[in-house]
Amino acid sequence: MEGVFQLISKLPDHIAKELSVPVISAPMFLVSSPELVIESCKSGIIGSFPSLNARTEAILEEWMERIQFELSEAKEKEPNRKVAPWAVNLIVHKSNKRYEKDLEIVKKYEPPIVITSLGNPSAVIEIVHSYGGLVFSDVSTILHARKAAETGVDGLILVCSGAGGHAGTINSFAFAGAVREFWDGITILAGCISSGRDVLASEVLGMDLAYMGTRFISAKESFASDEYKEMLIESVLDDLIYTDAFTGVNANYLKNSIIKAGIDLEKLKSKEKVDLSSLDQSDSKAWKDIWSAGQGVHQIQAVQSVKEMVAELQDEYDRAKEKLFVPSS
Repeated sequence: MEGVFQLISKLPDHIAKELSVPVISAPMFLVSSPELVIESCKSGIIGSFPSLNARTEAILEEWMERIQFELSEAKEKEPNRKVAPWAVNLIVHKSNKRYEKDLEIVKKYEPPIVITSLGNPSAVIEIVHSYGGLVFSDVSTILHARKAAETGVDGLILVCSGAGGHAGTINSFAFAGAVREFWDGITILAGCISSGRDVLASEVLGMDLAYMGTRFISAKESFASDEYKEMLIESVLDDLIYTDAFTGVNANYLKNSIIKAGIDLEKLKSKEKVDLSSLDQSDSKAWKDIWSAGQGVHQIQAVQSVKEMVAELQDEYDRAKEKLFVPSS
């Protein structure tokens, strides 16, 4: 008797058929560029960016118009090519002074997917659903996952321990299992996913998409500086530190970027008061001077184009699938 294994996805067909690998290139503050989004989508993974990476509303409109045009043009020229949908990330918390204006721009340009962070996504859901788009909310606790689910979002992004930026503290196995008890929608796993094998493992956990950030910092198309990319490649797990010293919320950072900024690492470790007077305490300056990465950093080996990265991911994914799903008699 043959053993048959099938991974079932809750993604709509119009999205699933355009994916070469079930991956979202995660929105990264000061890192995700329009080029990164466009090349991700043209390579068959969902590209995304934070709206605040566009420093003004006018620039945001330019970016959205460009992304729409270039992806439509790519599909028109090659109808059989996989061109994944794009996504924009909105901070819906009241601290985001641009939230209302950015939401109006979303309404105008209709991105297929909107990712919400740090707040109630209800207003976003109403607008995005009106034009047939999807809303995913990132969550890092069970409480926040339940609240987001109750608002009617289409997907939950489980931000687990080891993710870059403001990572959660819950293990991916535990988070996936707990959320499955009350959620039957699209589920995306974030944290320590850097290879095609990792992507397949997330699917086995019941996830529909893998959320990959750190891997794409080193993309040629990212906004990250050459120095940032080189530090990323040279770093291993022990080169990360999880601290709330810079934004008031715990996040994973590259230790060497902290040292480079002239900050005493030992004081951070001992939680003594640290003199951050040389750094502007806004998020933009913190992320600009103190560089983030997730625990998947250990697997980052080179600067590559997005096209090269996705081809490598697809090869790893396919080989892992062949190895795992061997028919048995």
